[in-house]
Amino acid sequence: MRQAEIYRKEVLAGVLTEDGGEYRFCYDEAYLKRGDALPISLTLPLQTEAFVSPVLFPFFDGLIPEGWLLDVALRNTDISILDRMSLLLLCCKECIGSVSVVPINKGRRR
Repeated sequence: MRQAEIYRKEVLAGVLTEDGGEYRFCYDEAYLKRGDALPISLTLPLQTEAFVSPVLFPFFDGLIPEGWLLDVALRNTDISILDRMSLLLLCCKECIGSVSVVPINKGRRR
């Protein structure tokens, strides 16, 4: 199981989990209670129920770099281009925009 905390403008918005070939994104309860809470994507509206998918959600996949920057990441690691979660965890901590992805290591949040 691999997990990442998803931040929107440096506020914890939720947790993304990959487990057994299934992806889950769930908004954080405290985030949902905020008066200024906005969805991280129009395709992932605010809700208490987890979103579940057999593939990485398109919004998160779209955060992964392309072109020469992706080539650099692939060349300097042993990650396959098909391992989208690993690429997301490696490359998307400091994305352009309001969303960042912070890996959770060994079940501990950072």
